[in-house]
Order: sequence, then C-alpha cells, then structure tokens
Amino acid sequence: MERLGTGIGWRPEIADAVERMPGVDWVEAVAENVCPGHLPDALLRLRERGVTVVPHGVSLGLGGADRPGPARLAALAGRAEALGSPLVTEHIAFVRAGGPRTASPRLEAGHLLPVPRTRDALDVLCENVRIAQDALPVPLAVENIAALISWPGEEMTEGQFLYELADRTGVRLLIDVANLHTNHVNQGEDPAKALAGLPLEAIAYVHVAGGFARDGVWHDSHAHPVPRQVLDLLTDLASRVAPPGVLLERDENFPEPAELERELAGIREAVEEGRRIREAARPASGASSAPASPASAVPRPAVPSPADAPAADGCAAPDREPARQRLALAQVALLSALVAGTPVPEGFDRVRLGVQARALAGKRADVVAKVAPELPRILGAAYRPAFLAYAQRHPMTGGHRRDALDFAERLLHDGRPHHGRARRELRRWWLDRSGPAPRPASRTARARRALLRR
Repeated sequence: MERLGTGIGWRPEIADAVERMPGVDWVEAVAENVCPGHLPDALLRLRERGVTVVPHGVSLGLGGADRPGPARLAALAGRAEALGSPLVTEHIAFVRAGGPRTASPRLEAGHLLPVPRTRDALDVLCENVRIAQDALPVPLAVENIAALISWPGEEMTEGQFLYELADRTGVRLLIDVANLHTNHVNQGEDPAKALAGLPLEAIAYVHVAGGFARDGVWHDSHAHPVPRQVLDLLTDLASRVAPPGVLLERDENFPEPAELERELAGIREAVEEGRRIREAARPASGASSAPASPASAVPRPAVPSPADAPAADGCAAPDREPARQRLALAQVALLSALVAGTPVPEGFDRVRLGVQARALAGKRADVVAKVAPELPRILGAAYRPAFLAYAQRHPMTGGHRRDALDFAERLLHDGRPHHGRARRELRRWWLDRSGPAPRPASRTARARRALLRR
C-alpha cells in the first residue's frame, strides 16, 4: 500500500489555503464534486507538485440492496483516472432504497445510513464491492460510518463484519476514528475494544474529524475542531499498526488556515505518540511498524455461520437475489420512516429514529441552500422553516438540485411567498431552471404549470 502521509480534505472554500499549507502530503476530494473534464486549477497545481489526490465517493451506496449502477461506477473510475489517483474510496452504507424490487417509490436519504451487520447484508455488500472492484481502474477502500441508530437483530460485531468483508473481497479499509467515537457516544460501543477487533492489517488510510454533542447524541459534523478523544483513538490505532496515511476532514465552518495547520500538527503528534508506544512494545510482543499487509493475510475471526466462498471450478455463483430482496424490504421500511413519516419498523429506537430524521431534514436543507443559494436569499429567514416543513411531507426522490426545484414549485403552488416581490423572483428562478419541457405533460401537470406561471 502506498504511503500517503498526512493530508487534508480538499474543499473549494479552502483550496488556496491548502495550496500554501506546509506539510500537506496528499488531499482527498469528494468525487461527486469533481468534473474530470474541468478539474479545478488548484487541484491541478497540487497534482503538478506531486501531491496525491484521492477521490472519495459518497453516493455509490455499496451497502444498498441494488447493485451499484454502471453510470456511477464509470463516473468514479473517470475521476480516478483524471486525478491519477492510487486508489478510490467509498462507504459501507446505503443512501437510497425502494424502486422495482420493493414495488415502492425510490427514496434518497441524502446521507450515509448504516447497513445491518447480518449475513444478508454482508453477502450483498461483498457482491457489490466485487462489482465495483471490477469496474474501477485502481484499488477500492471502504469506510466505516458513524451512526445515530442501530439495527435490531444484528448477527456480528463490526470487527467480524469487516474481517469477513476484507477476507472475502480483498478490499482495503478506510478507518474513521471519529466515527468510532461517534458510535461510542451514540450506541455505547467501547471504542478501544472496537478498534482492537478491526482488521487493521487491511488499512488504506485513516480519517480524523470533529463533531459536537447535543442532548446526549454525538453529531459527526465535520464542522468542529477534532476533540481529544478522537486524537487518543488515533494514537491507540497508531500504537497497533503504522497507518499508511491520516487525513483531516473539514466540510464547513472553516477556521483560519493557522487553525487547520494546528489541527494537522495535533494529528502528527498523535500518530508519533502511537509510533513510540508501538516501538517500545516491539521487543516484548514482536509487533512490527511495517506498512499494512495485504488483505489476503487478514486473519478471520469466528463468525456465527460460514460465508459462501466465491465461485470456482465451474461452480455456479451463489444466488444473492433472495438476500437482496430481504435487505431491500428492510432498508426501504427504515428510510421511509426517516424521510416520509411512515411507522417505525419493529425493534428500532423511536427516539433515536426521530433524532436521525431531524438530522436528515436539516442536512437536506443545508445542501439545498448550497446548490441553490438563491433560495435562502429570496426567502430570507423563512427559508429554513419552510424547507423543513416541506421535507416532512415530501421525501427526496432525486438529487439535491431536483429537490430545490420541487421545493420552489411546491411553495409557488401553495401561494407562497405571500410578499409579491419575493414570489415573482422565486417564480422567475423556478421557470429559468425547470426548462421548456418539464416533467410529465399530463393535463394536471399542465394546469399546475399554468397556475405557477401566473
């Protein structure tokens, strides 16, 4: 595995600062925000200097019941090739549910949601990872996520789940120590025990990020300073194995460059402290500071039931469709409860589900405000409460840009904003972006558009 060193998440808002920052060995860019044919000049300059750029995907949905879409895989592959990246990364999560397999509307979470640690979910995830690996020009690494909620009836610990995944697919792991801290606060998981149970030999690199606590729940915000507990977990990890790379994630509320540099220095110090502990323990335990070994060498712990081996010697591949069907039904029931107000599936914590639902709606409002900044400008202080009220009754079924258009259309249909000037401005904005031939040209749709044009 390539040694990456210390890096930072590249975002347009801090592009100039990152370019001038000393000691940045590599950066990670959100894959969906990078266009291969129009790479930002700041990223190109970093590449020319020899700084490694890794695309980090957020929308593939490898933990979902459906196979990863060829178009999404091709887009991720194109970004890796354009950036000359040594690997690409994604998440062990699902981000959408519904559709033909469940005979229900397609729903988008707009966020990373946890997969159940069950045999069905593992079988589907392994197959999806293999499909992605076959489509990508470079190795794939997948990240553990933070969760506000946990699935009932789980059959494995996270360590067992990840060992099986690495063993069966050879995929590398992106370990997020901030997410381990989040799961400690939100689900009572011992972070040191969880870390000890992970297949650390398969690490590609490590994420570090900040968050905040509210009402006994830790929110993995990527918008706050890295807490001491997360740095301590990084030291614990580095005392067990030498991580090929460590990266600071920051997505918003960006501080001054000097503060980011101090956080990077704190990360280096935490890794160095772990190295000293590892070196001191080597004579007694035989521990090594060598880079992570291949995933094929990862030992496999005892798991409740054996996994199906990959097809070989002409044997037919296992039929995953029954597992996909069961997983699809479970995921659409959960996502529908979170974004459409349907009943909470049996076994879930209703209070925690409510917290997650509010967090999803809040994030959705924030992202729509970013992709369509004209909406909060036109609506002013009324934007956020109006969007949150809209989100309670209207799940997201497309991307965030489609969501912005649908939100504006709903406001206009309901006769809002009441102020004439704001309403005229919103109507112009919506008409400019909805195109000359918007969705279904049914009589009802035509009548509705005629009403909105008035």
